[in-house]
Amino acid sequence: MLKTPQELKIAWEAALQLTAIIKEVPATDVGPIDHEPCGPGSDLDFLLHYSINGKPQVLACEVKGSGQPRYARNAIFQLRNYVAHDAEQASPVFIAPYLSKEVRQLCRKHEINYYDLQGNCRLALPGLFIERSVAEKPPSERRELKSLFRPKSARVLRFLLRAPHRLVKLTEISRDARVSIGQAHNVKEALIARDWGASNSDGFRLTEPDALLDTWREVYEPPEGSTLEFYTLLHGKVLETALRDAVAKANSDGHAALASFTAAEWLAPFVRHPTRHLYADAAALLHLKNALELSPAPTGANVRVTVPTDEGVLLDTIEPVPGLLVTSPAQTYLDLSVAGERGREAADHLRLYCLQWSSS
Repeated sequence: MLKTPQELKIAWEAALQLTAIIKEVPATDVGPIDHEPCGPGSDLDFLLHYSINGKPQVLACEVKGSGQPRYARNAIFQLRNYVAHDAEQASPVFIAPYLSKEVRQLCRKHEINYYDLQGNCRLALPGLFIERSVAEKPPSERRELKSLFRPKSARVLRFLLRAPHRLVKLTEISRDARVSIGQAHNVKEALIARDWGASNSDGFRLTEPDALLDTWREVYEPPEGSTLEFYTLLHGKVLETALRDAVAKANSDGHAALASFTAAEWLAPFVRHPTRHLYADAAALLHLKNALELSPAPTGANVRVTVPTDEGVLLDTIEPVPGLLVTSPAQTYLDLSVAGERGREAADHLRLYCLQWSSS
C-alpha cells in the first residue's frame, strides 16, 4: 500500500531514532535499514538490521500516520501475519506519531513492540529490553481531542450517550442532535477511529461509552456563555415549588433546565448544595427572574444561571417529574466533575446509579 508523505517522514524519523536507541546499548551494532524491502516484509515500511553480541537480529517495522486504535489494530494484524508466515525470527514494531496508553496496552496484549515519535516505546527484543513512557500528550493529540468535544460535536455525543448500544442512523443523529449530516458523520468516524464506536448497514452505536465519558471528563470545560449570579428571598419548600413552576413556564417560549448539583438532586441525590444551578436561554431567563424574584448578587448568590452560547446543552434534558426539566445524567455528571471535591463525589455517585451500561 502506498504511504502518504507524512507516513514516509515518520518512517525515516523513527528509523533514525530507533538506531540511536539501540546504539546506546553495549555490545550492539546497527546494520543497514531497508526502507524498500523486497520479498518477505515487502508489505512493511522498513526492516532495521542490528546485532547484539554478534548475533544478527531484525526489526520488522510498520508505520501508520495515526496511532488511534483502528489503525493500530490493522498494523498489529499486518505484523503478526508477517512474523507468522515470513520471518519468525523478526521482532515486530508498530510505529506512529503518538500512541495512547490504551493502544500501548493493546500492543502488549498482542506481543507487539511499539515506538512513537513522542518517545513512548517498548522493545522486548532478544537479549535487549527497553521501555520508556512520556506523560505529556502532543499538541496534535490535544487539538484532536478538543475538536471531538466542541459544542456541535458534543451535541452528537450527548445524544449517543442516552442509549449507547442502540443502533442509530446518521439521519436520526442529525435530526435529534440538530447538526448537519456531515457533522454527524465526522463524529462517527472519530469515534470509530478510537474504537469507541462501530457501524454496520443497520447504523452506528457506541461500543465503549465509559471510555468516551472518561476522556470527556478529563478535558471537559463547562459550556461557554454568560453565568449570572442572583439572590432570591425564597427558600425551602417555597423555593423548590417556585423553581419547578418557573422552569415549566420558562419552557413555554424558551429553554431552561436545572443543572449541576440541582439536577443531581432529582437524578441521584447525594449532597444538597445551597446554590440552585440552571441553564437557560435569554427568553427563559426573563421568566426565571420574575418567578423566582431574582435580584443581581455580586456576592452571596443562591441562584446561578448560565446562558450558554450554544443551545446544545439545553437540548439534552430529561423530565424526572412532569413539567420539570433537568440536564441529562451525562451532562450533569460532567458539570459535577468540575465543581470541586464535593462535586466530584456527587459525580461518582450519579455515575454509579445513572450511567451504568450493560454491554450488548
